[in-house]
Amino acid sequence: MGDETADDAGGRAHPALTDHDPIATYDRIATHFSKTREYAWPEVESFLADRDATRAIDIGCGNGRHTELLADRAETALGVDASRGLLREACTRAEDRGIDASFLQGDAAALPVTTGTAGLGIYVATIHHLRPRRRRIRSLNELARVLDPAGVALVSTWSAAHDRFADVDPVADADVQAVTDVEGTPIGFDTTVDWTLPGGERVPRFYHIYTPAGFRTDLAASDLSIESFEVSSGNCYVTVRPGAGSASKE
Repeated sequence: MGDETADDAGGRAHPALTDHDPIATYDRIATHFSKTREYAWPEVESFLADRDATRAIDIGCGNGRHTELLADRAETALGVDASRGLLREACTRAEDRGIDASFLQGDAAALPVTTGTAGLGIYVATIHHLRPRRRRIRSLNELARVLDPAGVALVSTWSAAHDRFADVDPVADADVQAVTDVEGTPIGFDTTVDWTLPGGERVPRFYHIYTPAGFRTDLAASDLSIESFEVSSGNCYVTVRPGAGSASKE
């Protein structure tokens, strides 16, 4: 696969996207964001319903709402996030609720976690904040690395199938930047989605919006193997295991 960067589309970097810092953004909005993320996603609850493990990891844990579920399913649950602000929210939530979980600052593309130690993994609503494309694939490889040989994980991302992006043309629209494969076919686009704080301040958040086919392409380029792939309410939900790509597993 190619090693595209933020200026994949013809070498024309988009300053508003290139200069955007997702970590600083989530540090800025952490308290308000956490208040709107009280409950776990049903898809995560469904994924975990009949699973347990000795150790589990929540990559991009945010305020720890899904780490809390993992703590009920594993002897040891670890939440990892790049934002110190969100980790403070996660620690406070766990303490208030008596949740036995640990939290660690770390990069999804370079996890500070021992290889082959997690039997369960959650990596939801996070990969779309990484750039460029090689870091997204690297993060998938990191998930494969930390899972034990029989481990399983749920990965999710916003996709171009979401109603919000129905009218977006990644090639023609000036506010987004197309990301293409080695043959020049668009497999997603970079954009920003504002978060509105109390008082009206709008804080832009970087997103890479995959096409479903584009997400499959990056999964196939990774060290993960697809067990199931679903698009629901505009999000891609993929159950994965460590393996040599997805082609033989669908």
